[in-house]
Amino acid sequence: MGNCMSSITELTDHGSEPSSDSTADRLNRSCFCKTLDRTQLHTFLQADVVNEDVLATHPQLFSNTSVFISPYHAEQIRRIIGAITRVVTLSGYEQQVLEQAHKIAANGVETEGVFMGYDFHMSEQGPKLIEINTNAGGAFLNAALVSAQIKCCRVESIPLPPLKTDLEAEFMAMFLHEWALQREDKPLKVIAIIDENPKQQFLYPEFVMAQRLFEKAGLTAVIADPSELELIDGKLQCQNQIIDLVYNRLTDFTLEQKENLSLRQAFETNAVVVTPNPYHHAIYANKRNLILLSDGDALAKLGARKGDIAILQAGIPATREVTSENAAELWQERKQLFFKPTAGFGSRATYRGDKLTKRVWNDILQGDYVAQKIVMPSERGILVDGQETTLKMDLRAYVYAGEIQLLAARLYQGQTTNFRTEGGGFAPVFITDLTSG
Repeated sequence: MGNCMSSITELTDHGSEPSSDSTADRLNRSCFCKTLDRTQLHTFLQADVVNEDVLATHPQLFSNTSVFISPYHAEQIRRIIGAITRVVTLSGYEQQVLEQAHKIAANGVETEGVFMGYDFHMSEQGPKLIEINTNAGGAFLNAALVSAQIKCCRVESIPLPPLKTDLEAEFMAMFLHEWALQREDKPLKVIAIIDENPKQQFLYPEFVMAQRLFEKAGLTAVIADPSELELIDGKLQCQNQIIDLVYNRLTDFTLEQKENLSLRQAFETNAVVVTPNPYHHAIYANKRNLILLSDGDALAKLGARKGDIAILQAGIPATREVTSENAAELWQERKQLFFKPTAGFGSRATYRGDKLTKRVWNDILQGDYVAQKIVMPSERGILVDGQETTLKMDLRAYVYAGEIQLLAARLYQGQTTNFRTEGGGFAPVFITDLTSG
């Protein structure tokens, strides 16, 4: 399958690092061009999302500007993802992770998991992987966004990201591949896009975009709450349809909630293909995995390649489990740490150590948390109402089967990406030449 990184020139293991003041850095600080054609974006979205003006209902969903990274840093991101993809296939890694996971994670191993989201902060030492997410949101919306870009006047020579039509074809091929991995040559007829109260979800518009994509491919597609699912005579049914494949957007990663009972039973009995599923979350997204992936000695014991160990140690901030035994040490070091629940999502219940109170710290000690060395997000200069300002930014790589499909940025103020910041939201990523500008 193709990917958006195919045009990046391969660098040697000791390729030339960009200067600390690279073209990308300078552009992120001082290029205030508005590259988004909102009229064109509105046209794309209106075609896919019936009767909803997404730009009006979600005014801070899309930024008017773009984000820049160097080919060197793009290649570093690719290498980090590649190293993780190889490590998770090691039998010792899988065994160790599944021993700590919910038993349901032993199912679903045949598939790859659609829309894995690898989230990065850009540090002075290059990209640092902050976390991995299953069912990462925003891919369909970003596909529309990248096709509504105009050339930046400062960097006319930089190619635009992949077109929406190209990305849609790749997304559709991904779902068909997931189906084939588990059902081989059986025909795929009906897909269910499942989330809790889907119409109330902030990213509901992209559920409709996914539905339109599946329908254009000749499939039947329904959007539903998991409570609408029924397992009847060994077949998962919804809205008078027998469901073949579930595009899973639930944040109940182990399908334990009572509303998910039918889906859980169908998944456990192989009555339906679910992607992403509990196996993918256990293998990739549980925050406890970052402890192992950032531990060189542990990786070596599992048989990981020396090159991969070096890549991961450089690319993943050191992460430790929070325990009663190391609580005093972590409290002393808290200002350099970020605390995350192991099964968290959307930055919920996450805390910067320098903002911790004793009350919150006690809550962390009672929970299931990891402590990760802080890597502060980099910044993007933008214009808001004609005034220069800076927003924090992170990068998300949408990945399937170890290959990057799309790079996107999120611009924001505050501690988390909240899509409530004036001038913020999703932004496309342009890969600049090392020496241009």
